[in-house]
Amino acid sequence: MQWWRDAKFGMFIHWGLYSVVGKGEWYVFSSQTDYREYEQLTNQFTAEKFNADAWAGAAKDAGMKYMVMVTRHHDGFALWDSPGSYEHFNSLSSAAHRDFVAEYTKACRAAGLHVGVYYSPLDFRFPGFFFPKMYRANAELLKAQTYAQVHELLSNYGPIDVFWFDGGDDRWLGLGGLEWNGTWQTRGFETPYKGKPLWEPEKLVAGMRALQPKLVINDRSGWEGDFFSREGSLGDFDNHKPWEKCSTLSTGWGYHAGHIEPRSLASILQELSNTACRDGNLLLNVGPRPDGEIEPKQVARLKEIGGWLKNYGECIYGTRGGPWLPTKEYGATQTSNAIYVHIWSWPADGKLVLPQLSQKISGGAGLAGDGVSVSLADGVATIVRGQTVSSTPLTVVKLKLVQ
Repeated sequence: MQWWRDAKFGMFIHWGLYSVVGKGEWYVFSSQTDYREYEQLTNQFTAEKFNADAWAGAAKDAGMKYMVMVTRHHDGFALWDSPGSYEHFNSLSSAAHRDFVAEYTKACRAAGLHVGVYYSPLDFRFPGFFFPKMYRANAELLKAQTYAQVHELLSNYGPIDVFWFDGGDDRWLGLGGLEWNGTWQTRGFETPYKGKPLWEPEKLVAGMRALQPKLVINDRSGWEGDFFSREGSLGDFDNHKPWEKCSTLSTGWGYHAGHIEPRSLASILQELSNTACRDGNLLLNVGPRPDGEIEPKQVARLKEIGGWLKNYGECIYGTRGGPWLPTKEYGATQTSNAIYVHIWSWPADGKLVLPQLSQKISGGAGLAGDGVSVSLADGVATIVRGQTVSSTPLTVVKLKLVQ
């Protein structure tokens, strides 16, 4: 987990057959489109501008340290040469005739980025997912597809650093959660299940570990996971429970023609800072166009994020949250020899008095030229905003610790 906790910032990529329609990754479910009609979109999935090196380059320019590509979402369409895919519903059978996972993993490594893959056991084509007792044979067929495809992803593409499950936890399983995972938590309570969970997540993970012992796995398979994944919300401050927040660069996950404008630089940097101060990672999503190209406006915003990190990266990378709990005004990250105070909102008087610290502080100054003054008295640091109001989204102050 060491590299993952130090990385702090990664790129999430939602792209697949649903991108052709341009109405988000849940299109086939939300529109209740007949699957025979949906499958015809494979004839339009040409991906003529797909360039995995460009994706990896955009991530690297943004200062990201790892990537997680959606290899197969809930619609069941696999972006690789997948023999285990039910009815060969994969990119080799599409108009593109390409193995995008092979290209992606190669590009990640060439760029020096850690390689992550997303996989959803949920497949809308299988009613047995939602009603495993009613459609037991169908549920077993889905389980067999999952085990086969997970094995493919971990056997055919070299070292994989992160495996990001989705759709296999109780949030999606509903009443079927008892049979799949052994618990039912979707309505705010947990019910024990004495039978053998159909999903057998421990067995699945054991097989994954046998193939790739250094794999980092999230918590959405029915197993507890190496880290907790939170969608759009911040985790509790806890240095002993690694967690990650996933959110989007725009306002959606998969490509949506009406939602391509990126969020403001300030909002993204505040989110990254807030997450790091709570000892979490941020996985920021882009949803490339149907042709495989990331929207130029989004690429430009990613470069701006990277520009900020070139100056302020030391307060993010390789840090841990604390030593103080975040407030509405500020949070902090720390290393063995420094504390970085992230100021999001200044008090009205422009003066921030920090809680007393047991460690001795030798001095402090604004990071990357942030105009502040720092005074020390009886173990208490006071930060005063400079006369010139900075246009940066947040002020960062570095406090040096006595070794």
